[in-house]
Amino acid sequence: MKSFFRLFQLSALAATFASSLLPAATPGDFTLGKKEFLLNGEPFLVRAGELHYPRIPREYWDHRIKMCKAMGMNTICIYVFWNFHEMREGEFNFEGQRDVAAFVRLIQENGMHAIVRPGPYCCAEWDMGAFPWWLLKKEDIGVRTSKDHYYMDRTKKWLAAVGTELAPLQIQNGGPILMVQVENEFGAFGNDGVYMTQVRDAVRAAGFDKVQLFRCDWASNFHNYEVDDVAVTINFGAGSNVDDMFRKFTELHPEAPRMCSEYWTGWFDHWGRRHETRGVETFIGSLKDMLDRRISFSLYMAHGGTTFGPWGGANAPAYSAMVSSYDYNAPINEAGQPTDKFDAVRDLLKNYLNPGETLAPVPASHPVISIPSFELTESAPLFENLPDPIASENVRAMEFFDLGFGRILYRTTLPADVDQGTRLIIKEARDWALVYLDGERIGKLDRRHGDTTLSLPAAKAGTRLDILVEAMGRVNFGAAIIDRKGITESVTLAHSSGETELKGWSVYPIDFDFPLHQNLNYRPGKSDAAAFYRGSFEITEPGDTFLDLRQWGKGMVWVNGHNLGRYWSLGPQQTMYVPGPWLKKGRNEVIVLDLEATASPTLAGLDKPILDDLRPDASLLNRKPGQQLKLDAETPHSSGDLAPGAGWQTVTFDTPATGRYLCFTSTSPQRGDDPYSSMAEFYLLGEDGQQLPREAWDLVYADSEEITAGNHTADKIFDLQESTYWHTAWSTEERAPFPHSIVIDLGKSTKVTGFKVLPRTDKQTNGMIKGYRFYLKESAFDY
Repeated sequence: MKSFFRLFQLSALAATFASSLLPAATPGDFTLGKKEFLLNGEPFLVRAGELHYPRIPREYWDHRIKMCKAMGMNTICIYVFWNFHEMREGEFNFEGQRDVAAFVRLIQENGMHAIVRPGPYCCAEWDMGAFPWWLLKKEDIGVRTSKDHYYMDRTKKWLAAVGTELAPLQIQNGGPILMVQVENEFGAFGNDGVYMTQVRDAVRAAGFDKVQLFRCDWASNFHNYEVDDVAVTINFGAGSNVDDMFRKFTELHPEAPRMCSEYWTGWFDHWGRRHETRGVETFIGSLKDMLDRRISFSLYMAHGGTTFGPWGGANAPAYSAMVSSYDYNAPINEAGQPTDKFDAVRDLLKNYLNPGETLAPVPASHPVISIPSFELTESAPLFENLPDPIASENVRAMEFFDLGFGRILYRTTLPADVDQGTRLIIKEARDWALVYLDGERIGKLDRRHGDTTLSLPAAKAGTRLDILVEAMGRVNFGAAIIDRKGITESVTLAHSSGETELKGWSVYPIDFDFPLHQNLNYRPGKSDAAAFYRGSFEITEPGDTFLDLRQWGKGMVWVNGHNLGRYWSLGPQQTMYVPGPWLKKGRNEVIVLDLEATASPTLAGLDKPILDDLRPDASLLNRKPGQQLKLDAETPHSSGDLAPGAGWQTVTFDTPATGRYLCFTSTSPQRGDDPYSSMAEFYLLGEDGQQLPREAWDLVYADSEEITAGNHTADKIFDLQESTYWHTAWSTEERAPFPHSIVIDLGKSTKVTGFKVLPRTDKQTNGMIKGYRFYLKESAFDY
């Protein structure tokens, strides 16, 4: 095994060096033909696989590209994450792990083409959709809009930096890049064609003045805006009805090539939610449909990899952060090994190759090793190893203390005695906070649950109050993307005589790689509070492994200085991927930050990951035991039947309704023998007939949800993801009879003129709703 890794590392270095010396290839051309893409004038079907080079150790880049080629891909699609390359304003980094040009040259060296997606917005379950955190230091920042001149100025500088690296690699210059994307899925965010036109012009000005430009959106919203001289592609998920997905596209662009620019092979996981999977048959069926219709595609993801470090993003509403593993249930798993989906794609594509084309051989997987259990023998309590404080009269978000990622401690003293039961109100802690009085932990707040208040014990004036806040990942999709961290508004004490806002803070910024550049005072043994732990293990030969974190609480892990990402005992992820090239023969150092005082500071390396061990801290159901919604005394504002079939449907009321609490009730199915209800997305329409924002929505009740065999909770109807859906319980034991009801607190009284509903978007019809009743009232419903 030693010789394997040594040979592998030398080969990788040689390949990188050789690629920089490759002679200029013959210039080519890639254009839009009639219903076909044309490569050098000949019809070309794009068979792409998406890879994210930051989620793959550089030593494994070549292997993952070869795996995609062996699966039958002819193109690699990549995002270029802005915040990964410009972590500080004006300081661009394209070296080492960030050397995107080297990655693209490796694509060409492997005889493949490239598609580049430089944003500025990317999504990708990546922190803030790849926008740099430092944009948030501008208090009134606007993103994805031409109205914010600072944002647009920085966007142009970013795209120019990407152009410097990659414009020479356009196909017209002899490189592998066939297409470059303009922005990303903008139709799900807005309809500002002026902004998109300006981004297009910035991409051109950055040096991508020869290559074909394109944009991607969902099948339901690609027509929300127009931008000239940019090809249109659409995105959808495994199991979708391909003809339905392209129906509107074909109507508007009958002569254009068709491409699914993101065919979602699986899905991403959230902390505290079920592990997501998509079945092989479901996935392969729609892929075959595209091949039969000569529709180009890109598998998102072909290989997901790992979101190392602090880069994981989050969804909202409701707030939910992503796990570190980006395995994605993709054809190539987190460790680069082929899965049953890989075999299915390879077996399918052998029937669709061009004359003379053959499938490349499957490269060998890297060795995987087990590491016996070892103890982290030293600890450094966090509160004894703080950085120098910053004085601040008021609490503020961490970005205003020049902190982009990690944790931040706010410290002050109580100005007066407090009685037991006095409420501490924190508006708001993003995203997870521990609260201490004189060093004793008294509670925690979790943004996922909407926590803002703690009840205090009796305490004397001068008692030290500490609030330790961990940033879990910025929202990467939708209007909530302006997502500052730390405490964003205020901290107050609510008592019998009123409220007192706390002032006079000492603030301690603790960045995401804090233990690597601080001289921490380690001591033997474990700690009873939040602490860094240090230990080591020895191996005779390196290999990939999966650190077992099941004995730990919540925090972050470093191995030999490499940040593996976040862990949390909630699951479903319980192991952390350690690439073999990051290990070495002999002694290897491990540092773990655990915020919840582990009972047993031990680790082991497993030869397989644990990605589906869920230990929720609260019920996944949005219904309390025995709770039953009472609607007998309520009068629906609207009732009727929805039309059969897929696609968005709009219901407009005869008269507007006003209220804060909404109840949507499914009274009957489209198919008479169907016992289920399901729905992908739900919007309310305002006085102007436009969709109302949903960021403040809070799911109060759902009579039935599928949480055992699938991840189909009722909040899926407003999670901004059209490929996920609410579904009532499948099992006969848990199945509830009609009617099926969902209750939502809109956050404030709202005038509503109608609603839009999207049925599930795959080929299945079970759960399709026919009869409905719509209720809206100012006061809460009875149970």
